[in-house]
Amino acid sequence: MERIALIDYGSGNLRSAEKALLEAARLTGSDAEIRTTADPDYVAQADRLVLPGVGAFAACMDALDARSGLIEAMTEAARERGAPFLGVCVGMQLLASKGLEFGERKGLNWVPGEVRRLQPADPHAKVPHMGWNTLDMPRPHPLFAETAPGTHMYFTHSYAFFPEDASAVVATTDHGGAFAAAVAKDNLAGVQFHPEKSQAAGLALIGRFLAWRP
Repeated sequence: MERIALIDYGSGNLRSAEKALLEAARLTGSDAEIRTTADPDYVAQADRLVLPGVGAFAACMDALDARSGLIEAMTEAARERGAPFLGVCVGMQLLASKGLEFGERKGLNWVPGEVRRLQPADPHAKVPHMGWNTLDMPRPHPLFAETAPGTHMYFTHSYAFFPEDASAVVATTDHGGAFAAAVAKDNLAGVQFHPEKSQAAGLALIGRFLAWRP
């Protein structure tokens, strides 16, 4: 039985993320053990990791750093063993080298790049970017294998991730200008939108993550 660690570092939306993981597992027939946890031992040995995130980059990174041994455990599982990893919203942004929200703060630096405020060219495109928006997929990736261009996902954020390597961007959305809706590098993936709030399309993506063999 696979063990899936939904990482608890005090960020919000854990319950919704856990419910979505359980429902996606049910729909796909997975018998995986899904545990919301901050236990470094469990995280280090987990078969898959999900890092949620709600709020400001620096506050989330500080909270993650404050959990003794947790970043080291995540690194062991995802970077050393190659366990599939999914970051959601700020959980995706923390993959970056740094964030520029309320000053500069170092991130995990697993996918080099920076997180900076959205600056829409269209004055009618408000920040924060909140609500449903469509996806485009500039390059194929297993997590989006059955996602049609134009599929709607639910967003709520003011900052976006801009990777150094454009090939890391596997889905984009437009809000007065295009930005990364999803990034991927090897066994690491992240989505700026909230799949747990994106109804059937979001559950389908989570189901593909549960089956993903990078």
